[in-house]
Amino acid sequence: MLRIRNLHKTFPVEEGEVRALRDLTLDVSEGEFFTLLGPSGSGKSTALRCLAGLEHPEEGDIFIGDECVFSAQRGILVPPDDRPIGMVFQSYAIWPHMDVFHNVAFPLMYGSKGDRPPKTAIQESVREALDSVDMAGYENRPATQLSGGQQQRVALARALVRKPRLLLLDEPLSNLDARLREEMRVELKELTRSLAITTFFVTHDQVEALAMSDRIGVIISGALVETGSPHEMYVRTTNKRVAEFLGITNTLEGRVVQAGPQAKIETEIGLLSFGLNDEIPLNESVSVVVRPEALQCSREEPQVAENLFEGTIKRAIFLGSFVDGEVQVKGKTLRVSLNPYQAFVPGERVYVYIPQEHCQLTE
Repeated sequence: MLRIRNLHKTFPVEEGEVRALRDLTLDVSEGEFFTLLGPSGSGKSTALRCLAGLEHPEEGDIFIGDECVFSAQRGILVPPDDRPIGMVFQSYAIWPHMDVFHNVAFPLMYGSKGDRPPKTAIQESVREALDSVDMAGYENRPATQLSGGQQQRVALARALVRKPRLLLLDEPLSNLDARLREEMRVELKELTRSLAITTFFVTHDQVEALAMSDRIGVIISGALVETGSPHEMYVRTTNKRVAEFLGITNTLEGRVVQAGPQAKIETEIGLLSFGLNDEIPLNESVSVVVRPEALQCSREEPQVAENLFEGTIKRAIFLGSFVDGEVQVKGKTLRVSLNPYQAFVPGERVYVYIPQEHCQLTE
């Protein structure tokens, strides 16, 4: 449904130029919730602004459905208000001097070329949009009397009122408090799914990306590094930078001392068994990433033959559902998520088991 091909975008700076997008190419399917995830300055918001027509790339093509809305080579540049899109900004951009009705109706009354829709059609479209975001009955409420969550819903209704083919979301949850943000994650995901609307969401928040997306693309320094489902990106990524950006990781540097499906890697904490592809040669240097929740700590020695190490608890911070801990193993500090019912304490000796199926080999 959305096709982006070879987008390049640069911005001039005093020292020369910044390459904000580097050959960005990706496809988003009809009805898919796609998240472009990256740190500040990675190019994610620039990509979204290019889709909206607010920035003009130097190279590339953008298709929404069968319509080409931008092509550098063919000289096509469809204005933002003629693109089949709706957009929610990070700041919501709610007009403070208008009530809810006129905020939502604004794209219908002023944002389209040609004849304005009839008054009754505008009223019906606004009613449907507000009803879809659970804001029915708020039409006459002044914008200044809305809470943060209500403003977010009004901004979303305004984006949906023209029934766009593509919904663009520019970190719309970042201004909400933690509890409301968690609630709106669920609501926004369910809303886009019920409407079957294709959604392009940009954020730097890994939890948002994992919780809401059908598919995630990680962008770093203007380049799309990797794409996949949330589960694939979290537990099966092959890129070290992606693994580190998507959450806390333990990285073990090592060398392949036995190749093949039943491979062994000599790491700084000892010998680690790991299923490897036969193509990785003997003595190859590799990095193994293990998530804190994958490590299993116990006081009693488990009955396993491989990937078992002895360590000492360095730190244990109780966080309710888990204990954020550190374990020292042969001079290497490993982050672990401990069971809150076991009450490990600093200085305690423990056994650390690393299941090989939870290890990720990265580049």
